[in-house]
Formats: sequence, C-alpha cells, structure tokens
Amino acid sequence: MNLITLLSPHNLDLGATIILYSFVIAVGLCLGKLKVKGVSLGVTFVLFVGIVMGSYGYEVDTQVLKFVREFGLILFIFAIGLQVGPGFFSSFREGGVRLNILAVSAIALNVIIVLIIYFIEGGNTSISALVGIMSGAVTNTPGLAAAQQTVGNIEAENLMAMGYAAAYPLGVVGIIVAMFIIKAIFRIRVEDEIRQIEEYQENSQLKPYLMTIEVTNKLVDGMTIQKLHQIINCNFVVSRLMKADGSIVIPMSTTEVNLGDRLLTVLSATDKERFSALIGIESDVDLEEASPTNVVSRRILVTQPSYNGVTLGSLRLHKGYSLNATRVNRAGVDLLAEPGLRLQIGDRITVVGPLEDIDRLAQSMGNSMKRLNQPNLITIFVGILFGILVGSINVGFGMKLGLAGGPLVVAILMSRFGYKFKLVTYTSTSASMMLREIGICLFLASVGISAGQGFVDTVFNETGMWWVIWGFIITIIPLIIVGCVARWRYKINYLTIMGLFSGGYTDPPALAYANNSTANDAPAVAYATVYPLTMFLRVVAAQALILCLA
Repeated sequence: MNLITLLSPHNLDLGATIILYSFVIAVGLCLGKLKVKGVSLGVTFVLFVGIVMGSYGYEVDTQVLKFVREFGLILFIFAIGLQVGPGFFSSFREGGVRLNILAVSAIALNVIIVLIIYFIEGGNTSISALVGIMSGAVTNTPGLAAAQQTVGNIEAENLMAMGYAAAYPLGVVGIIVAMFIIKAIFRIRVEDEIRQIEEYQENSQLKPYLMTIEVTNKLVDGMTIQKLHQIINCNFVVSRLMKADGSIVIPMSTTEVNLGDRLLTVLSATDKERFSALIGIESDVDLEEASPTNVVSRRILVTQPSYNGVTLGSLRLHKGYSLNATRVNRAGVDLLAEPGLRLQIGDRITVVGPLEDIDRLAQSMGNSMKRLNQPNLITIFVGILFGILVGSINVGFGMKLGLAGGPLVVAILMSRFGYKFKLVTYTSTSASMMLREIGICLFLASVGISAGQGFVDTVFNETGMWWVIWGFIITIIPLIIVGCVARWRYKINYLTIMGLFSGGYTDPPALAYANNSTANDAPAVAYATVYPLTMFLRVVAAQALILCLA
C-alpha cells in the first residue's frame, strides 16, 4: 500500500484507521486550546474535526469504530467516577444540599423544555435528535454517550451526534451569557461579592485551629486527657503539654493536666470559646519553638495499602510510637485528626513526637511518593468488569445503566467504599487525567467520524437552524430561572452561582471563565459540590428520555 492510498478517504485498513484517529485527535486538541475572550471549547473540538473528516469521506470499519467508541467511553466514565466518588456523598451535607437541589431543578427544567418542544413539534423532530441537542446544550458528553448506547441504532446515534454538535458551541456561550444576565438583573458588583467571599473564608470556622491554652480552671486540675474528652463536647487533639516546671511532653490519653500547664491544642475554631471557657486562658507561649530538639512535627504520606480504610484511633500512636496525630491533609484540605477518621491512600498525617518514632511510623505507612505515581491498574480493570456487569442489569421499566451508567456507579462506590474490600482506588492526578482524556478523545473522534457523513446536509439548513435555537433555549432558560431563585430567595453569592451554573452543566470552559474573571476559587468549590450528582443524573435523564419516547 502506497502513501497516497494510506491517506485517502474510504480506506478501512487498520493503518489508515490509526492515522485517521491520530490526526483527528491531535488537530482537535490543538484547536481546542484556542481561546476567544478567555473561553475555549477544549477537547470537544475533537468532535468537530472528526465531523469534518467524516464529511470528506473518511471512515472507519463499523466494528472497529464501535469498539473504540465504547472502550473510550468506558475509560472516560470510569475515570470521572473515581474523581467525583469521594465527594459524591459529602456533597449532600449542609449548604451542599441547597446547591444540589438547585442543580437538579435545572436538570428537570432541561427535560421539561425538551418534552415541550417534542410535543409542540408533534413528533416531527425525533427524540434522538432532541436528546443530542439537550446533551450539547448542557455540554454533557456522558449523557450523549449513554443515550447513544441505549438507542442501539446507527442512524439514531448519528442524529444525536449531529444535534449535539449543533447545540454545543452556543451551549458554552449560553452559560456565560446567563451569568451576565443574573449579574445585570440583580445589579451585582463582582468586587463586593469577592470581598464577601474573602471575609467569609477569613472567618471560616471549619479549618483546624491551633492555640496554646494555660490551665486555670481548678475543676479540671488532675484530670486526664481522656477525661477532658468526656466532659468537653468537642473534638480536639493536645499536641504538646508544657508542665509548670517548663518540661514539655507528648501527652497520652492517660496524661494528667494540672493548674499552670500549657496545652498546644488543635481543634475546630467553632469550639475555641467553649474549650477556653472550660480549661483556661489562651497563652502566647510558642510551644513549637520551645519544644526540645528531639520533639518535631512531620507529615507522613500514607502509601502502604494495608492502612487504606484503617481508623486513626486504631493506630495506637500514643502507646506504640509516643506520637500525636494533629491533622490529616486529604486532597489539599486539612481535617482534624479524630480517632474515627478513616485513612485513605494519599493522605498526609501531621504527627508530633520524637524523630526516631516518626521515622518508624513513616517506614510502616510507606511515605513513598514513588508508590503514588504507580497507577492501580488492577482496581481499574476490576471496576470496569463489574461496571459492565452492573450496566447490563435491568433496573426496571426496561432501563439499564449501560456502558456509561454502570461503570460510573461502580467507580463512585469503589472510590468511597473500596477500602472495605482492600481495593486501593487512589490514582495520581496526572494518571487520572491521562486515562480520562484518552477515553474522551477516542469517544469524540469516533462519534465525529461516524456523524460526519450527511452532517452538512442535515444541519446547514432550516432544520439545523432550529436545532441551534432550541439548544440555546434549553441552555439559558433553566439557568436564568435557577439563578434568580438562588439569588433572590437564598441570597447565594454570585461567585457560587457561577460555579453552580458551570457544575450543573458539567462545563469546564465556563468554570475556567468564572475562575479567570474573579481570581477566586469559590466558583470551583460550588462546581465540585454539584458536579458528582449532576453528572450522574444527566446520564440517567438522557437514557430515560430515549427509553420512554424512542
């Protein structure tokens, strides 16, 4: 086979197929980096390059294309599940419940608008096309993938991809336009919102708080640390204890405190006043500086699989190592070292005590960054195996989670409860991103190449114009309604609303715009809060529409 034949359209040879995929993905990723006023389409440009190549006659063997598309989808979805799993259940706590309710309301409005369009049209526009338009309008590729896998018809799958491609660009723009509309309606000054967020963060009562307190309450004189835990209704850790004679010890649960002792304590800032009222007055003595040279504070990285899921209290740090654990850093967030806190691979534990004991604990726990750089492939493929099995189960009304929903559910559950089965689900950020990006690129390239034939005839006409209009309506109306409720009814900060919009529509470009325009991480926090549940429900919603109306 000569070079010209290898690069020509309609060549189904394996070499030509690999060249086609490589070209589509490489060019798509390059174009995806182009930004217009800080906004780019990112990896989605792979879809558009695939459509262009498909429209010029480039194609892939049907079975090869289906395998690459489905395998790419599984890799992408499973990586997403591992990423969002740890925060999936915690996202329902406190303020996260309200944000998730608002995000779910937007999903419901998207579906309602699709149904209204479908019935107004009298069924002239197929539900397959409308589901594709909806997926593009809310920039949700997994929803498109789930619907395509559910419908199981090449013609309907291509129609979905065309609808997705027609609606996607204005979907990204529409989210940002909705941000501007909410800002204008409520006459919001971004500077004031940023200042409000910064003041809240400065006064945040959720972070572990470090203070030295002198024992002045005669009622606690002679009590042990364990007894103090029983009478004080808050979580705290006494890191060091300075006796009245100036000696410093690493306290154990049986250590007694006496009048004049100074305690270096780690606790939640919300408990500061309560703790001081029962123990004594805050002291300005720096016990960390005053500690003897053999008493140090170090962070230990948990990389030994045997510690995955083990509670901090079961380590017996006081008796076994003469150490105190004060904080646990997980994914950049400091947590109070409570006895019931379960450790995960990748946690960083701050411990205080003699250096030789710290070294012994570090050796036992692994403390090896090199181990974290090795991906846990066994867990990944075991998860994919069970994900496909779960996706094949009929969950009622003829509905299956499929190759999209099954791996997503299993990945979420494994990342949260995998330690119970001795499964290490930790994956380094770079490895997770690589897995996810390869998967989505293979999927989008396959969808684009398949949909390219007939794309111009289908989209670039009056029908295509209405697809774009419907997509923009599906994008913007729910956002304006939800944004007004969030601001007017719940007085939610504008930066949080920006993150709610981006996460509710699973749209990284919109989040990038919000982050760049505010120079604050509040949008990212809201994005992460609603993203897990939103991602799951958008997959289910797309499948449900196909099963009910297709």
